[in-house]
Amino acid sequence: MILNRRWSCKRRVASWAVTVFLPLAPVTFASEAPRISARQARIKDISTIEGIRDNQLVGYGIVVGLQGTGDSQQTTFPTQTLVATLLRMGVSVPAAAIRVQNLAAVFVSATLPPFARPGTKLDITVASAGDARSLEGGLLLLTPLSGPDGKIYAEAQGPLIVGGYSVNVNGNITQLNHPNTARIPYGGIVERGVPLDLTGRETFSLLLDDADFKSAEAMAQAVNLELGRKGAKVVDSRRIELSVLSGEDIPALLARVESIEVPVFPRAKVIVNERTGTVVIGGTVVLQPVSILHGGLAVNVVSEFQVSQPAAFSSGGTTQVVQQTKVDALDKPVNRIELRQGATVDDLVRNLQAIGASARDVISILQAMKSAGALEAEIEVL
Repeated sequence: MILNRRWSCKRRVASWAVTVFLPLAPVTFASEAPRISARQARIKDISTIEGIRDNQLVGYGIVVGLQGTGDSQQTTFPTQTLVATLLRMGVSVPAAAIRVQNLAAVFVSATLPPFARPGTKLDITVASAGDARSLEGGLLLLTPLSGPDGKIYAEAQGPLIVGGYSVNVNGNITQLNHPNTARIPYGGIVERGVPLDLTGRETFSLLLDDADFKSAEAMAQAVNLELGRKGAKVVDSRRIELSVLSGEDIPALLARVESIEVPVFPRAKVIVNERTGTVVIGGTVVLQPVSILHGGLAVNVVSEFQVSQPAAFSSGGTTQVVQQTKVDALDKPVNRIELRQGATVDDLVRNLQAIGASARDVISILQAMKSAGALEAEIEVL
């Protein structure tokens, strides 16, 4: 067995190397492999109906009533917005004469649910677009919310609820959470709904959240069994086509179909977030026999700068800065993990914790196991 070393001559930085070895083990046939049991889930929890969807809305407005925590004078567009707002109200004020820090320019977003009608209330999210320090205590003025087509679908207005604060006293700043983002519960009112007529429809498409042929086939069989007819047909790994009989009550049919529990066969995944060092391993992940050698060489490079000066009262020589470099190398012992046939994800995690592997070490080990064929799962990096 050979331990690969990767040298890194960065200051105070330790470099790790991971080498994975596959031990000699008897061949595992399909019948000997662990079976992945299906889980039961309602159709409404794992799929959506094509065409019945949310729509995103966005708008631009201003927040007033802040206690000196609004946008500064260097941010010009909030002042321009205030001038335009006052002009619509019949007040003409030149932009150069406005000196206020109690307002902030914001972007406003909301989600328009399906079948929303005029008068429906919406939750609103407000976020600062300038350099405001906090939106605490602010009031959002009437803001139109538009869709991708440019049409206005809702209006938003109301006092903000901020889930944090920012206090600045004599240059000392104390902040909790994000005071530049706020919400207005039921702060929006729908003015125009998105028309969606279900009457007269002969077919609907059920779209799986995770494309899988086996799950799609199981869903179609469960729907046909519940309806007592062949009303569902698999089109591809994500879409199941549902037929409607002439004169059938469509809302009752969709409610009946969405409440059906079907077996789901989720894909084996390992989710890795390298920015935060978070690793989430699904319960359907299968491990093969493998031995892992984990160790490394830590190299510390310390640089010191010394000033060399000529002797006193000497006529020649100049002052020079001399760099003194010291290199320390520490070869750490190799840690070994052995996973035998039938090992579980819990065994892997406990062994990694036993050798003191950090989250980033675990990410490197999982990627090496995937390359060696010892990890039967898809690695998704966020």
